Amino acid sequence: MDDQVQVRCKRCKNVFRERARRMQNGYSRQCPSCEVVLFFEEDSPDQDIKRAMKSARKMRKDLREAEAVQMTTTSSARRRARSYGGRQEAAEEEDS
Repeated sequence: MDDQVQVRCKRCKNVFRERARRMQNGYSRQCPSCEVVLFFEEDSPDQDIKRAMKSARKMRKDLREAEAVQMTTTSSARRRARSYGGRQEAAEEEDS
């Protein structure tokens, strides 16, 4: 899953990509083309910053949910693998 969000610069109107995990309240970054510093705040008056923060929040939520699903599937697979007990069953068959 791509974890990047498109951000539009308020000065030069160029669009660049930034990782959603980094974009939280108080984060700042320079625009790669005009080098103006952009401050990422939830209550920013700039609509482009608000839109980027909203999509970053949604992306982080989706990533957390995907990680939770992945953790539950791997832990259930581990439980199944541990419940087999192959050596014990093999030793019991040899004794019989």
